[in-house]
Amino acid sequence: MRNLTGRVAAATGAASGIGRALALALAAEGCELALSDVDEAGLEETRRLAEARGAKVSIAQVDVADREAVEAWAEQVVRAHGAAHLIFNNAGVALSGTISNLTVDELEWLMRINFWGVVYGTKAFLPQLERAGAGHIVNISSVFGLIAVPGNGAYNAAKFAVRGFTECLSMELEAARSPIQVTSVHPGGIRTQIARNARLARSEPEGMSAEERHDSFTNMARTTADAAARSIVDGVKRGKRRVLIGSDARLLSGIQRIFPTLYQTALARIARRWESGRV
Repeated sequence: MRNLTGRVAAATGAASGIGRALALALAAEGCELALSDVDEAGLEETRRLAEARGAKVSIAQVDVADREAVEAWAEQVVRAHGAAHLIFNNAGVALSGTISNLTVDELEWLMRINFWGVVYGTKAFLPQLERAGAGHIVNISSVFGLIAVPGNGAYNAAKFAVRGFTECLSMELEAARSPIQVTSVHPGGIRTQIARNARLARSEPEGMSAEERHDSFTNMARTTADAAARSIVDGVKRGKRRVLIGSDARLLSGIQRIFPTLYQTALARIARRWESGRV
């Protein structure tokens, strides 16, 4: 789908971060936009910015963990725009804590948003794309969907699941000779608010404050949300199955391919040193 002008793009998590940057990048491509988020005020600001770029925009306050809400939003998109041609399942949250300290409720909370939200969005919009005769599904995984990192078991589980779900869907649609394309996106460190907004497992010992986590993450993250959005849109236009965002994502992907088990030993040693206060 090299020309996006006049296409209808739906995106979750559009109130901030990569979601907002995606909305603005798609507006610049000439897309109509159907945007959703739980943050109504942030979503309204994204609408204002996108409309200033000439885009037709509809918005909806949607919790992607609620299947009926996602399905209702998909129906709203049909009423407002006719049908979607692209769906960007971007909404996500972060949760830090070892698997031993995470409760089942905490794990389920993250999985409902980061994994099931992707499933609900894909299933709700796929029929629209099929009726349109062309389309693209873009699911946001993470570099943590390529490698596992101690203290991020819930996030790893969801992002690995998104990757597997997305890659399988891509192969199935290709086997069926469907015109719909599918992309799995794996951002590295992106300068957004995700670290500041991350939850800490209730049983996890207190460490850095939310502000300190944000500052530490920002110092390591080298890619802006705008740059990430441009990479995603470029990947869509080029029909790429996988998009790695940032030099860190490309490096870690290479390490995982070359040293699929050795990297685990290295990270376990780093985690042990971290807990003992030597890092």
